[in-house]
Amino acid sequence: MNSNVENLPPHIIRRVYKEVSTLTSDPPEGIKIIPNEEDITDVQVNIEGPEGTPYAGGMFRMKLILGKDFPAAPPKGYFLTKIFHPNVSNNGEICVNVLKKDWKAELGIRHVLLTIKCLLIHPNPESALNEEAGRLLLENYEEYASRARLMTDIHAQGTSLRGKDPTDPCSSASTPVVSGDGPMAKKHAGDRDKKLAAKKKTDKKRALRRL
Repeated sequence: MNSNVENLPPHIIRRVYKEVSTLTSDPPEGIKIIPNEEDITDVQVNIEGPEGTPYAGGMFRMKLILGKDFPAAPPKGYFLTKIFHPNVSNNGEICVNVLKKDWKAELGIRHVLLTIKCLLIHPNPESALNEEAGRLLLENYEEYASRARLMTDIHAQGTSLRGKDPTDPCSSASTPVVSGDGPMAKKHAGDRDKKLAAKKKTDKKRALRRL
């Protein structure tokens, strides 16, 4: 793979090196940086599948490629782990606004990684690269979730990551892309309610037997 290091000015290389070093020592929640010492422009990470989604329990490897025009031009993002997601093509290319029309030179790598993790929680079927996944998300959520879980079980098994990041856009109520009213949130909230009701019923029966 060709490196873009020689194409970037020294001050940009220093900026990227500093940010990657910071991300390595203080990673965002559910994200682990895998530094490439030979090519700082090849940023690879492991992203933990968020709880309450069909990707929960999975570990997804993805990479950002910083081109020679970075940071004037956004990096390109790819999932290296196979994933069934509306905004990820069959070759792993990621479609998210922050890597396209919403890109700003001052945005850092941390913001990009958190936005991609957020995309696992809130897919955007309107800009689907995987048309089948986008169609199922809109028309048959259960089938979409089943397909996504199956791909996760087959291709994305890994260990859990720890660490919290207050700048995570998925935890901010002011971020418009994050809404707790999506189909996944409703579904899993309903599951939790059913489990709590069943537990209360069991506890009540046990208490009656002891009387």
